[in-house]
Amino acid sequence: MRRFGVAMMVAAGACLIAPARNGGAAPPAPATFSIAAADPAAGEVGVAVASRFFAVGTVVPHARAGVGAVATQANANTTFGPRGLELLGLGATPEEALKLLLRADEGRDRRQVGIVAAGGESVTYSGPGCQKWAGGRSGPSYAVQGNILVGEPVVAAMERSFLASSGKPLAERLFAALSAGDAAGGDSRGRESAAILVCRAGGGYNGFTDHAVDIRVDDSPDPFGEIGRLLGLALVNDDWNRGWSGFVAKRFKEALAWQERAAARAEKQPSMLPEVLYDLAVIRLANGDAKGARAALDRAVALNPKLAFQAKSDPDLAGIGAPAN
Repeated sequence: MRRFGVAMMVAAGACLIAPARNGGAAPPAPATFSIAAADPAAGEVGVAVASRFFAVGTVVPHARAGVGAVATQANANTTFGPRGLELLGLGATPEEALKLLLRADEGRDRRQVGIVAAGGESVTYSGPGCQKWAGGRSGPSYAVQGNILVGEPVVAAMERSFLASSGKPLAERLFAALSAGDAAGGDSRGRESAAILVCRAGGGYNGFTDHAVDIRVDDSPDPFGEIGRLLGLALVNDDWNRGWSGFVAKRFKEALAWQERAAARAEKQPSMLPEVLYDLAVIRLANGDAKGARAALDRAVALNPKLAFQAKSDPDLAGIGAPAN
């Protein structure tokens, strides 16, 4: 990505960022702990966050494939997300983007933010007005931060977890880091909500968006248990999206690899398994495996008999006839 000179970056920042003023009484601050991270090899960026705050996923996480990820929290300036991504997209480093964001913000002393570029550069900031304990750590491909925590061991545990999980899918690494922070004490006020966002080019349904994983728990006595349950479904869905996108694009061999993986993951997700098997039948048939398609379709219909009606008129299954049920 082309880098801008300092003068050009300042000019771009001035266009993007108007001064942010504090006006009137503020709502409760999303005191929280989060990790913004990148997996440059996989082309993924994302944020995981948890808090004793309603629907923290509507405030903190922002990411864009090929650009980076931003976590904005404490007395959050929610414009830091889209503005930070715009600056990264223009070629700013995370350090440069942070300086421009803070310079235009009169409430900077009460902000907390982590910024990670798609290439792995990172920065974390905790204003001196953030409620204690507040602080963060950053390194190649990650920025961890939190406020109103039980102490520094929370962010230290998150950092250790992220570094120790290298090689795993980014969504799993983010969840593991978040869980490690919770196990170390987390938000000193307790638990309520959590969210995980991972973006990858073409990662959404049919490849039209970059949201590969986008899950939230807005209010729960056990947000970690629930976000973990949703993540299991989301990982199946991500492989499934890759499989179906490949099928639509007629990249049948590639589609089959992803759909077989989705089906293997879905064995632990009974609510998704019938429909995943149905599409596996379609993709196996497109790859010339009529026998394998028949087996997948028959099992799908056995698990969800309502799929038989769809299968009878589905042109993508015309080569194997009506299902057994």
